[in-house]
Amino acid sequence: MEHSIYNLVFKVTHAGGSGSCFYMKSCNLFVTNYHVVEGFHSVAIHDSDRNPYLARVVLVNAALDIALLAVDHDFSQLPNLNLADDDSLAIGGKIRVAGYPYGMPFTVTEGTVSAPKQLMNGQYYIQTDAAVNPGNSGGPIINDRDEVVGITVSKFTDADNMGFGIRVENLRKVLESIDGLERDCFHVQCESCDELISDPDEYCPSCGEQLPEGVFEERHRSSLAEFCESAIEQMGINPILARDGYEAWLFHKGSSEIRIFVCNGAYLFMVAPINLLPKKDVERVLDYMLSTDFTPYKMGIEGRQIYLMYRIHLSDINEEYEDIIRKNIVNFALKADDMDNMLVEQFGCEFSAYTKNPE
Repeated sequence: MEHSIYNLVFKVTHAGGSGSCFYMKSCNLFVTNYHVVEGFHSVAIHDSDRNPYLARVVLVNAALDIALLAVDHDFSQLPNLNLADDDSLAIGGKIRVAGYPYGMPFTVTEGTVSAPKQLMNGQYYIQTDAAVNPGNSGGPIINDRDEVVGITVSKFTDADNMGFGIRVENLRKVLESIDGLERDCFHVQCESCDELISDPDEYCPSCGEQLPEGVFEERHRSSLAEFCESAIEQMGINPILARDGYEAWLFHKGSSEIRIFVCNGAYLFMVAPINLLPKKDVERVLDYMLSTDFTPYKMGIEGRQIYLMYRIHLSDINEEYEDIIRKNIVNFALKADDMDNMLVEQFGCEFSAYTKNPE
């Protein structure tokens, strides 16, 4: 089942950071935490091969910290993941936590159940000693029968060797209420009566329960984010699929990985790790890099890794220069995509580990 879990657990990214989610074939939806997608109605999910998919947040239950995501893609080739029975865990039972801690590649950690029904903040949670870190939130907790027993909620405290999970009966409760769910709009589930509400309101129209403050609201983009995403759109890439945190983006243009981020609150950086230096005849490529004018870009080397870079001071992104800078950002991605192939063909460089589907 390890290989199946590898294919079923995806990374979630947006302008607020990253988390994890997992696919439930029985309902053709992805499960994650509400706090992972809070403030967003559209996010990106990434499979273990770094392929991004646009996901719509179609249901959130803030009280249970559960959210469901819909993706317009055929995932029928993925295996089924079953839910465990309620109260199937016991102290000392073996479990696994799967996800993308700190946004890193897929990771599975093993541990034991410290408490199957730990009362915290008025709700019962699974407590485990399995390694749980930020980014694991929203991923599945799996028992020794390869069944989902919970959803990871990362750490409530700074204590070591202590992670928590939402119990499976809460997930089952949400999944049992989605018959007739419209998958093209955002819904809030009422904590009191389980009504699914799509029209923004302060109170449940069915029972009158007050809904969580701001639960329908989406986060606003900064002016810098709007500028950068206008350039990303010009590259033919959906900016939602490129978001990798606040004012940070990571995506592939062709085969080359492109990273855009703010450094020290003063500079906008673009970096592309395009190639590795060849193991022989290094002088030829070094002479090329030193003798060629790459303006407005620069070339750099760290170890064997070759980088293409672009840096601009944030104060220069103004009405007078923004069109030029936007054009430079777009052309940077195009140049990186061309250069990684050229350095292989002409100088015997190797493709970087970050290169995707090299030609």
